[in-house]
Amino acid sequence: MNTLVTETETETAPASAPASAKPETADHRVTGTRVLRSEWAKLRSLRSTWITLGLTLVILISFALIFAFSYAPGEQGPASDISDGVAVALGGVGFAQLTLGVLGVLVMAGEYSTGMIRSTLSAVPARLPVLWSKIAGFGALALVVSTVAVFAAFLSVQGVIGDTDLAVGLTDAGVVRSLLGAGFSLALVGVLGVATGAVLRSVAGGIGLLVGLLMLLPFFCDLLPSAVNDAVSPYLPSNAAGSMFTLHPASDALSPGTGLVALAGWVAVSAAGAAWRLKRSDV
Repeated sequence: MNTLVTETETETAPASAPASAKPETADHRVTGTRVLRSEWAKLRSLRSTWITLGLTLVILISFALIFAFSYAPGEQGPASDISDGVAVALGGVGFAQLTLGVLGVLVMAGEYSTGMIRSTLSAVPARLPVLWSKIAGFGALALVVSTVAVFAAFLSVQGVIGDTDLAVGLTDAGVVRSLLGAGFSLALVGVLGVATGAVLRSVAGGIGLLVGLLMLLPFFCDLLPSAVNDAVSPYLPSNAAGSMFTLHPASDALSPGTGLVALAGWVAVSAAGAAWRLKRSDV
């Protein structure tokens, strides 16, 4: 009887787990991809992101149409000194730079103003992946939106200036290069805003610094002696950006490639300063 009971218990008892087996655990490691996904989720969940991007699109198309309808050969007006259709289409780029730059400042400095940066950096102790993810995510979004916007602005004015001396088409030499350069310059200015926001950690301070770089610095350079101004002015952020999308550059302006390098240099220096402060300073 005892033998039968023992055999029955042996047959029905579940097999014990191997001694070497280990329970499965979830992988909660902080990786660059996960940080990027987190920052992208924060970026797309903000209403201000889409409002500002929509405003950028409206500004570019609206100013393009204003310049197109106001142009009349030989008459004074907002477009009287414009030499080609690309310049008409991109007449609002200067204002679009401000909207994207301000949004870039908000992307970074906004977390400092709300205190959310403490939670972010607690989750990512290495810190720098947060900055690189914000730059990559916002830069990519700004590039897509601004490129679509400049092409939309260009196409929107073709029916207005098509029978004037400003008329150009996408197949004309340099046109696509100019439009792509405009989109890329706007994205770089947006990233510059992220970097300035990270350096100053203040929305007001970041916006003030960005406006100073884009608008006030060229004004002060005009007060310098002509030789100094001519040597320095082309390398300022706004002028370097302008050289990237000008169809017919002036003789004293940078080439599109040099303008790209100059503007990227401003962004790189600002990002390096932001990385240094993020790594060295407390929140």
